[in-house]
This record gives sequence, structure tokens and C-alpha cells, in this order.
Amino acid sequence: MIFFKKMKKFLITGLGNPGFLYQKTRHNLGFLILDKISEKYFLSFSIKKLGFISKLIYKEKLLFFLKPSTYVNDSGKSVKYWMNKKKIALENILVISDDIYLNFGNIRLRGKGGDGGHNGLKSIEKELGTSHYARMRFGIKNHFYQDNKIDYVLGNWKEEELKNLFNRLEISVEIIFSFVLNGLQKTMDLFNNRNFKI
Repeated sequence: MIFFKKMKKFLITGLGNPGFLYQKTRHNLGFLILDKISEKYFLSFSIKKLGFISKLIYKEKLLFFLKPSTYVNDSGKSVKYWMNKKKIALENILVISDDIYLNFGNIRLRGKGGDGGHNGLKSIEKELGTSHYARMRFGIKNHFYQDNKIDYVLGNWKEEELKNLFNRLEISVEIIFSFVLNGLQKTMDLFNNRNFKI
């Protein structure tokens, strides 16, 4: 226990909606990336208050992975609860979300910013009382998108998208662990200028 207390702690939150109905939707991109990490490191998520939690000790750092069970629109309640419960500093929080305004496969890491119309980010900003937290946005916009934003983000991935999705998930995992090891600024310098377009 003393060993854990001395370790630097991180809260990595992937946004999405719980339940089988939403499992394959674009809006569950955050859940999908955390599932990729859990497969890679043989982790399992446990049902806890306001979310599904997993943890990993990685190079003397303690990582908590969170999939809020509050649905996207109330994600902030889950993030705030676990941030306080595990006593994690704001600068060690990273939120992963889909972004309908970024082209498919493009990834952007930022240390602050607006919610971009994403209700999950809006909820987190409201609950934390600040927009100064790290967020990784994964672009989902492509030619399938017409006018109805809600139907699109809550729609299932198309076969064409899935063909190109999984290598982007690998890049996302790289970014997450670089954030943990190298910090926000260096990770932005390393990854934000890469061309992730299809």
C-alpha cells in the first residue's frame, strides 16, 4: 500500500455509452481504445461506482482506466468522482473522445480547449470547473456523414471504416502511454504533426 501511495497516478478516461446497444457505435471510440489497452496488457474492467475501472502499474506509474457508466452526457460525474477518490492531480488526467469535426483517423492531443459540441467534454468541464485538462480527440468524420449528427455518432462503424480503424487504435495507445511517460507537451510535439489521414 505504501508503495502505491508513492507512485505517480494517472486517470485515463475513454468516453462512451455502456451496454451492448452502443458497443459498436462511433461515439464509443473512447471505450474501444481502452478495450485495446486491456487486450494488450491482459487487464479486466470491474464494475464500480459510476464506471468500469481497470488499473495497471506501468514503469513505476499507477494508471487507472475509466469507462464511465453514466452515459456520455454525464461523463463528468464519473471523472470527478474517480479523480477525487484516487487523489489524482488534474494534470494527470487524460480524456479520450470521438470528434465529428476531425477527419476519420486524425488524432489531436490538447491540454485545454472548448467542448467542440461534444456533450461528454461539456459535462467534464462543468463538473471539474475548468477546461484545462488533457484530451485526445479521434476524428470520425467521413463521407458517410450527412446532416444528422446524432444518428451518425450513434451509428455503427461501417465495414470500410473498420478496415482502417485498428491501426489508428494502435497509434492512440502509443499517444496515451507517451502522455504518461513523457508528459503532455512532449507528446503533443511528437504526435500532433503526424499525418494520420487515410
